[in-house]
Amino acid sequence: MVSPTPSPRAAHGRSVPSAREGRNPLTIAALLSLWLAGPANWPLWDALYALPDVQGWRGVTFALALGSMVAAALFLLLIPLAWRWTFKPAIALLLLTAAVDAHFMGNYGVVLDPTMVRNMLQTDVREVRDLLSGQLLLSGIVLAGLPLWWVLRTQVNYQRWPVQLARNGLGALGALGLIVVLLLASFQDLSSTMRNHTKLRYLINPLDIVYSLGRVAYLANTKPKGPPAPIGLDATVAMRLAGARPPLVLLVVGEAARADHFSLNGYARNTNPELQSLDVLSFRNVLSCGTNTAASVPCMFSHLGRIGYEARNHDYENLLDLLQRAGVAVLWLDNQAGCKGVCDRVPHAAAQEPAPGGAQTDATLCPHDECFDEALLSGLTARFEALPVERRARGVVLVMHQMGSHGPAYWQRSPSTRKPFQPECTSNALQQCEQQQLINSYDNSIAYTDHVLASAIGWLKGQSGDYDPALLYVSDHGESLGENNLYLHGLPYAIAPHEQKHVPMIAWLPWGSAGPHGLDATCLRGLLDAPLSHDHLFHTMLGLARIAASEYRSVLDAFSPCRRL
Repeated sequence: MVSPTPSPRAAHGRSVPSAREGRNPLTIAALLSLWLAGPANWPLWDALYALPDVQGWRGVTFALALGSMVAAALFLLLIPLAWRWTFKPAIALLLLTAAVDAHFMGNYGVVLDPTMVRNMLQTDVREVRDLLSGQLLLSGIVLAGLPLWWVLRTQVNYQRWPVQLARNGLGALGALGLIVVLLLASFQDLSSTMRNHTKLRYLINPLDIVYSLGRVAYLANTKPKGPPAPIGLDATVAMRLAGARPPLVLLVVGEAARADHFSLNGYARNTNPELQSLDVLSFRNVLSCGTNTAASVPCMFSHLGRIGYEARNHDYENLLDLLQRAGVAVLWLDNQAGCKGVCDRVPHAAAQEPAPGGAQTDATLCPHDECFDEALLSGLTARFEALPVERRARGVVLVMHQMGSHGPAYWQRSPSTRKPFQPECTSNALQQCEQQQLINSYDNSIAYTDHVLASAIGWLKGQSGDYDPALLYVSDHGESLGENNLYLHGLPYAIAPHEQKHVPMIAWLPWGSAGPHGLDATCLRGLLDAPLSHDHLFHTMLGLARIAASEYRSVLDAFSPCRRL
């Protein structure tokens, strides 16, 4: 007698699910959408709860409507992915993204709009390491790990594609209908709240980063291919007065430095002891082009200005291209995560790279895999002398891109021998630091920048026998240090606080009776409170480098009113 074949349920003494068993993928999608709209959006609900105009029962009703719309929108996002080979990977990616997004929004006040996402995509390993923390790990475990563990253990009942397609279509129609009904029911409160509190729209997690990534990808794919449009086609070195030497202009691009922490601008602490003795000019009313490096750096080197740069429909060459076309020597030195495309077509080098002749950067300035900003000066003479002689005879423009005050690891931006303010915050979980310790670590980075700039001026003085030297320092953007529970930078420009846009701008020139650059020192000191912005940098640099070009606008040259020659 033949024994009956054991059923799958009896095999190995345990139950084996049949093809008809398991959860409907749309049920899983709905539950995850509620999780993402609820706990994973805690920064949104925290910000909403703090608003006085959404208190009481009306506020509760509005919050429930908004939460339901967010959940329905996330459900719509997951529905097209509810297929056997895409569902669980998409869920894992969305949960991890939401956990990271919630951590940075909730703990630093950062929002991931398209410009910040572009900046994030250009970040290097060193900067990513500074952002890692126990709180980020905890956020990943709670907001992503727990629901992901449940999803991976859950059997999903996928149907044949015609049935699954019909299911997905009905689910999408239901979610869309719910959004329309809730939108109509709460439109007055929703439009008023989002209009008066713009930041809320950037806190809807993870729809914010999904939108931003899509926007970045769209712009990348629709941008015209090929090289950027040329500028400065008529650029030439201006006529030099008898006895004048070639200009040598050192432009230092700072990082995350805010103007109100410079004692040159009235800050109570002496963060600029060395510059104070060098008769520098500190312009106190300067605004940045953006609130993160990827937005600000290309914009500040553009001839278009902030508004024109944001509205452009294709790329243009920048200040460095024009200077090179005019025939002067140009060199970009970087101690950051790259030049954001600005230096791609001119000579450039990283601070860690050996100088021409094989001279290595002083090892004490690069103790790990990153360097202190003094490394930009190490081997500078060799790099300078390696530039073509015929170009140097027309003028030289050097650009140094600092690590500056890059956060959140402010304490790592200054060497142990240059920390006048103690004790420091030595954690990248800034909200857990004592406020004064956080300020101490940030101010130490400003004081170190003061030393680097003073050392750079010392180097320039050493070249004054053959060149007319000048230094211009300006930061790419500012920084929030806990004001209104905001940290770091990167908020959309329209809603960013003044601390993220108010930047220092410092100039040093060797003064004579009129100065070798033809600038009246007394006149310039009368302009220190004049309203300026990154829009002035392009034209001010052309004036200092003595370059004539049709793109030059004297009205945007910060020094033009005081030029006497």
